[in-house]
Amino acid sequence: MISAANLAFITMIHDPNEAGLPRDPSQLADDELPEIADAAASDNPLHLRRIRSFVTRAGRVSTGQRRAMDELGPRYVVPYSPEQPDWEAVFGRRAPRILEIGFGMGATTAEIATHRSNDDFLGVEVLENMIAPESLDGVHIFFPDPWHKARHHKRRLIQRKFVALLVSRLKPGAYIHCATDWQNYAEQMLEVLGAEPALENTAEDYAPRPDYRPVTKFEKRGLRLGHGVWDLIYKRRPNS
Repeated sequence: MISAANLAFITMIHDPNEAGLPRDPSQLADDELPEIADAAASDNPLHLRRIRSFVTRAGRVSTGQRRAMDELGPRYVVPYSPEQPDWEAVFGRRAPRILEIGFGMGATTAEIATHRSNDDFLGVEVLENMIAPESLDGVHIFFPDPWHKARHHKRRLIQRKFVALLVSRLKPGAYIHCATDWQNYAEQMLEVLGAEPALENTAEDYAPRPDYRPVTKFEKRGLRLGHGVWDLIYKRRPNS
């Protein structure tokens, strides 16, 4: 059983259709893919834009999903806030804290949390605020959007600036675990993570899948079709 003591999801609840948000990214033309102004990067945010690695997917919230949010939300969901919560108060204890970025339906996060009951897990879709510097014991990024077209590679999540942000939130000795089934993206991850001086690879290149990362049904189907899966696990250097 999953305990509310070790699992929480940070989310902004909304119905995409009611909010007028975009369609599935596979249905968008290049000029429809969103870019958001980065006011922190320039006094004139119209001149510099920050590239989004995600697009909010369309689809109305079903009756079952709404019921689940109403019934389970108070137990598992932490509403987004620009402030940093007292996570020990949220979880009701002090324990190692693992962040998972892009938790999807939450099944993988929940399964890992079940087997690692001594750790606390946070699931987020977008990393903005709420996480204090040097507060995390680990970060999981499993099967992020590969943005497989070459002209869209700039939208991939694993980029140098983002990795530097993640490192700033890790405690010394904490880890980043990435997994992808897209070889070109795995190679980019290896290059980007390897270029971060504060990180060291726990393997010679790619790591074997740890027992705590479950194999998803989509991954099983890919493996049956002969597709590869690559895991990368890096740790923050103790004195970085």
